Formats: sequence, structure tokens, C-alpha cells
Amino acid sequence: MSDSEQVNRKRLLWAGFVAILAAGVGFGIRGGILGNWASEFGFSGAELGKIGGAGFTGFCFGIMIGGVVVDKIGYGKLVAVAFLCHVVSAFVTLGATEGQAMSAAYNFLFWGTFIFAFANGTLEAVANPLVSTLFPENRAHNLNILHASWPLGMVIGGMIGWFLGTGEGALHWKTQLALYLIPTLVYGLMFFRQKYPQSEAAEKGLKMGEMFKDIGLMGGAVVAYMLYLFFGGTLAPLFEAGSNVPQILAIVIAVGTLLWIGKITSFAPGHWLIFVLFVTHALVGAVELGTDGWMQNITGAILNEEQGKILFVITSLAMFLLRFCTHFIEEKTGLNPISLLFVSAVIACVGLNAVAAITSFGPAIGAVLVYSIGKTFFWPTMLAVVGDRFPATGAIAMSLMGGIGMMSAGLIGSAGLGYFKDRYSAEELKTADEALYAEWKSEGDPSAFLGFEAVQPIDSKRLEETKKIAKDERSEAQQTVVDADIRGNRRTLKTDSLIPAAMAVIYLLLMFYFKASGGYKALSIKD
Repeated sequence: MSDSEQVNRKRLLWAGFVAILAAGVGFGIRGGILGNWASEFGFSGAELGKIGGAGFTGFCFGIMIGGVVVDKIGYGKLVAVAFLCHVVSAFVTLGATEGQAMSAAYNFLFWGTFIFAFANGTLEAVANPLVSTLFPENRAHNLNILHASWPLGMVIGGMIGWFLGTGEGALHWKTQLALYLIPTLVYGLMFFRQKYPQSEAAEKGLKMGEMFKDIGLMGGAVVAYMLYLFFGGTLAPLFEAGSNVPQILAIVIAVGTLLWIGKITSFAPGHWLIFVLFVTHALVGAVELGTDGWMQNITGAILNEEQGKILFVITSLAMFLLRFCTHFIEEKTGLNPISLLFVSAVIACVGLNAVAAITSFGPAIGAVLVYSIGKTFFWPTMLAVVGDRFPATGAIAMSLMGGIGMMSAGLIGSAGLGYFKDRYSAEELKTADEALYAEWKSEGDPSAFLGFEAVQPIDSKRLEETKKIAKDERSEAQQTVVDADIRGNRRTLKTDSLIPAAMAVIYLLLMFYFKASGGYKALSIKD
């Protein structure tokens, strides 16, 4: 490789780094202003979870659509689309104002978040295959470097909330949110007029059906199911309550997607490993990004708001530093990507249970560090496994898997944690004092999630106002409600820990498979 090619690939790596940094900054800021939205607009935990979920589902469409077309239209055009969407999303989100109808504020925040996430997904549809193509000799290490910018962005976003979002001189949430446009401008300039390579699949002229063949009907079924969940929920507000039309339309879209994949692949079943990786990445999205969206809120409720922000920054900073160490860890420990994922899942499970048990700030730092070590390598290492084992899919399998993870984070992780937070807090208060629960329960819509029992949550606006009162100034009833909310948050994290436990089992079985089949190794199209 010539010196100029070496410089160019490094320049593109760092341009992608800053692009994902912008996404992380926006995500970190949004996580810190959930309390502002609850206080200003009166949203329940489930409603906030759905808004936060749009930050993942929008990503899914960006990365899936981008992944399918990127090898055909090129990286530069997709970067321009992402940049435009990032700017538009700011204006839409800032349309939510205090005093307007709750439904109007919800729509501004939901769709502003969705467009922001669509931009993020489009960028990853560029960055992931781009880095995978530029560094075929060490995908896991360089993809981890690329994605180190995500936690760094969350550090910056968290510090904005920490220093500028609390206290007497706190900036309004709109001003905080608009700050993500600064790194957006920077990545736009860094990508401008760059020279981009082609993926191995595109270089060899593979057709769309050939790229989809390893995905096939099994991988397509995972994609179709996630689309069914998304459209079933998103279309529901457009029709009368109880209408079956949204579900019917969602089924049509899901089945149509699966049939399209079947047609272009001559109804190839697909590779079983891609199916397993797609399902597992849905779990990755739920536990990593879904939890990240609530971590400030939950730890802040258990301790206090400022400490929750600090813990979020510490977690993200640890992830940022550790993602530069992937190559060192693999060399020194002898772990291959699958073994690294197994160890990570075990540590993440332990970490979430440790965070659930925190009672003071000191031990909480240790608990969140354990959790951050566990979740650090999930996302980029999973992408590296797909790039290593299925090069013939080009950008498509990598992008679809990223989309599945993000959609799961929104539809299962973020929304699910919001539901269980509502449910467990309500159950704890009802157990402590049923009459007090009747007095404090929300008058809005009940919280619901997939097939779980609907529950009437505690009034979030009233709860947030109570948390701002000093502990020694609260009435006995107010303290009972706050204590119930804390116990509910602990139970939520314990339930969340079941996800990495399931992932650990899957990774362990894959370790046995690769050991029995000659060991893990990266493949090329000719293999």
C-alpha cells in the first residue's frame, strides 16, 4: 500500500470517527434531558421510552436503506443525506414548546428524534463497511476504534448536561440539544471531496441477489419481524383506538419485505450463522443502547440527578478508552472475537446486577465500570464477525445487523425498560400503600409493552417535582413514593441483566461450534 493510500484510509477512518461522535453527543444530551421532558410535558416513563426508542428505530431505516444502496450509489451521496437530516432534526425537535398540547409536543420530539437517528444510521451504513473494506487485515480493532467515538460523544453529551444542565444557571434543554450541530459541521467538512474505495463484493461486481444470498429467508425473517413491530406501533396513532388496520399494514410490510428477499435470492434459506448473529445482535441493541438511554435516569433516581450524570460520563469514558485496546486484548489473552463476546456478556450481566444494588456514589463507580467493561466490545465486534465470515454480502449484512440492533434498542430495549420501570415502581408503591398508589397514579394512558400486562404508572410529572424537594423536607407520603420508585428501578436493572445472560449462552455455543470446525478465522469471497 502506498503512502498516499495509507494517509487516505486513516483520514476516512477519522472522518467516520467524528461522524459517529456527533451521533453520540446528541444521544448523550437526549439521555440527560428526559427528566426535563417529563417535567415540562408530563410524559410517562413509557412515553419517554417510545420517544427514546425513535432514536433507535430511525437509525434502523437509515442503516438498512443505506446498506442496501451504498455499494450502488457510493459513500459520498449518503454522507450528504445524513448531514442534511442531522440539521433538519434539530429544527423539528426544537418545535416542542411548553404549553402546547401534549400530543403535539410528543410528535415534535418523536419525529425529531427519528430523523436524527435516521441520519446516524445512514452514517453507519457508510462508516462500517468503509472501515471494514479499508482495514481487512484487522477489522475488529479498527471497527472498535471507529466506534470508540460513540462513547466519547456520550461523554461530551453527558458533560454538557452535567455542567450546563443543572444548577441555577442551567441552560434550557433546547440550547443543550443544539450543541450537537458543532461536531455535525466538523464531520461534514472532513468527508467533503474524499476518495472512497469499493467493498470487495462491489469490486467483484456481485449483484444484489448474490449479496443477499447468505442472508436469505432466515436472516430476512428477523428483519421482517422487527419491521412488523415498528410499523404496528408507529401506525397505531393514525387510526382509531382498537383498529386492526395498523397490524394488518405491518404484516403486509413485513411479509412483502421477506418475499422481496426471497425473490432476489431465489428463495435461498440463508446461512444459519447469520440468523443467529442477527438474533443475538437484537439482544445486543436491547441491553447496550436500550440501557444507555435510561442509565442516567435510573442511576439518578437511585442516587441523585447529578451523580447519575457523572456515572454516565464515567461509563462512557471507560468504553471510549477500552475500544482502543481490542487488538492488545486479543493478542495478550488469545481471545478471538467470539470468545471476547462471551467474556463481555458474562461481565455485563454481573455489572447490571451490581448497578442494581448501589446505595452510595463510591460503590456505584465500581459497579458502572464493571458494566461498561462488559458492554464495550459488543457492537463493533459483532460487526467484525459478520465482515470476517460473510464478505460476499458487502455492506448489506453488516448494515442490516446494525439496523436490527438499533431497532431492537428502540422497540425492545428502551421501550421495555420504560415499561418495566413504570410497572415495578407502581407495584412497589401499591405494595407499600395501595391508597397512596391510587392517589399518585397517572391519569394518562397505561404503560404497555408487547404482550405484558398493562399498568397505570405513577404520575411522572408529580414524581419528578417531588424528587427536587430535599429529602428532609418531603412528607412521609412523598418519601414513600420516591422509595418505591427507587426499588422499581433496581428491579428494572435486574430484569435487564437477563439479556446478557442469554447472550453468554449463545456465544458459548458458538465457541464450541468454531472449535469443532477448525477455529475462527476471517474469510474472503473466494473462500
